Amino acid sequence: MKYSFIAALIAALLAGAPVAGAELVPHKAEYKVRISLASGRLNTELRKTADGYVANHVIRTTGLSRMLSRGTMDVSSEFSPAADGIRPVRFQAVDTIRDDPEIDLRFDWSTNQASGTVGNEGVLLQLDGLSYDNVSIQYELMHDLLGNELSEQYTLFDVDKMRIANITDAGTKKVKTKAGTYTAVGIRHQKEGSSRVTTMWCVEELGYLPVIIEQHRKGKLNFRATLLKYTPTTG
Repeated sequence: MKYSFIAALIAALLAGAPVAGAELVPHKAEYKVRISLASGRLNTELRKTADGYVANHVIRTTGLSRMLSRGTMDVSSEFSPAADGIRPVRFQAVDTIRDDPEIDLRFDWSTNQASGTVGNEGVLLQLDGLSYDNVSIQYELMHDLLGNELSEQYTLFDVDKMRIANITDAGTKKVKTKAGTYTAVGIRHQKEGSSRVTTMWCVEELGYLPVIIEQHRKGKLNFRATLLKYTPTTG
């Protein structure tokens, strides 16, 4: 069910009309990251391709945290434009910071199935409508904010199954980062049955790029990324 009271609130806060044909802006961004007691850098890039987009997110530990872990978290998502948003094509994840199983997942929209591997285990999932991985969901939310078409629920891949993520409005606030000071719209999402809540503070003039990303688990902050640098690119 596209759009409801959440999008109405956001539209009122932004005092703007829906943006017809709004497109994601290719860019590079760098964030300062805190994961529990560790610190690092998150570098993200969105590139346009002949068939859509490729997004790549890489986290590396920095400073004293490298003494505890020299790993990286490297995740990428390929997706294509669709009439009602974007459609994931492939999701890959390699996490040597937490030593999580590698993920390689492909979305086949002709059969409405997602298949691939999580570690050494094969995965085959039936898709009931549009579904997203943990990277493409950020760009779907940015896309829907650009068009004032935010939904109350999205379906997300979670290790070996699909889960509903509920979206709530976190209001607006002034945020100060090294990249600048902005008025940001807060979007909060939580998978059903999960104790983790992710909040993205998104900025209109940056194509609704999140300038702050926070994740709480059981009310305790365990991840925070704050924008250091944003650079639009040509593709």
